[in-house]
Amino acid sequence: MFITFEGIDGSGKSTQLSILAEQLIHGGFSVLTTRDPGGTDLGQQLRHILLHHSGFVSQRCELFLYLADRAQHVEELIQPALARGNIVLCDRFIDSTIAYQGGGRGLSIEEINHLNMQATQGLKPDLTFLFDAPAELLLQRAKNRSAADRFEQETLAFYERVRQTYLDLAHQEPRRIQILDASLPLVTLSKQVDEIVQGKLKASC
Repeated sequence: MFITFEGIDGSGKSTQLSILAEQLIHGGFSVLTTRDPGGTDLGQQLRHILLHHSGFVSQRCELFLYLADRAQHVEELIQPALARGNIVLCDRFIDSTIAYQGGGRGLSIEEINHLNMQATQGLKPDLTFLFDAPAELLLQRAKNRSAADRFEQETLAFYERVRQTYLDLAHQEPRRIQILDASLPLVTLSKQVDEIVQGKLKASC
């Protein structure tokens, strides 16, 4: 099973991924945790460029760097893990590119969908958690947490477009994308995540 965690920075998605991984491992499952971008050695270098390059990065260059990371990530790490029967938990994946480069940057979502399919060889998550709350709240959380990267320096309007695109995706694919309220307490959210995953696992048996 391939499960992805999505949302604006500050949504708590990475924390929830870690909690779920521990629960699944405790339950006897083989689990791979990874992130997009940066899941491979090559991806770590691309991630540094994408988040911390101080000079100009064109919108299309940014898009293709994400796609390059994803192509390497899928072929080197994700597909082999799924073939071994692992549960793969990934912090961001295809939906992030649609939300950020499509919704946020204004690039063609139709084109991004086409390029995503090429980069992933058609691989899509079985389940996606979208941790949602007002963009202003999540951005404040992110700023309180760490030094800002390139994206955390974007305007509130940018993140409101990103959020709306995420919500549009969830409404288009309600069976895959589960919207969770990121403003809820951590323990409440982790229980919701666990219940949904356990239900999916039982259904797949």
